[in-house]
Amino acid sequence: MIKNLIVLASLVFLLNACSNETKKEEWTSWVYPDKSNTKRSMKNGVYKSLEECKQASINKIEELDLSKKASYKCGLNCTYHENMKTDVCKKIAK
Repeated sequence: MIKNLIVLASLVFLLNACSNETKKEEWTSWVYPDKSNTKRSMKNGVYKSLEECKQASINKIEELDLSKKASYKCGLNCTYHENMKTDVCKKIAK
């Protein structure tokens, strides 16, 4: 009986470990043309790393000639939440 429980517990552990694939990182860039008005933003693409996201955000701000006025944020693995009508991210960074 105990041997069966150990085998069953091991099997459950192995199946659980196999199903927990690590999701690849996707960083979404948002640029705020006026950093004092965070309700107005523009999505600036999805990138493979935080560093790529930061650089793309800075490049977009410079392209718009808003270096002194604008801001940005990068969100990790964001998905759109229908009820909240916004993107929800696992982590936000700047």
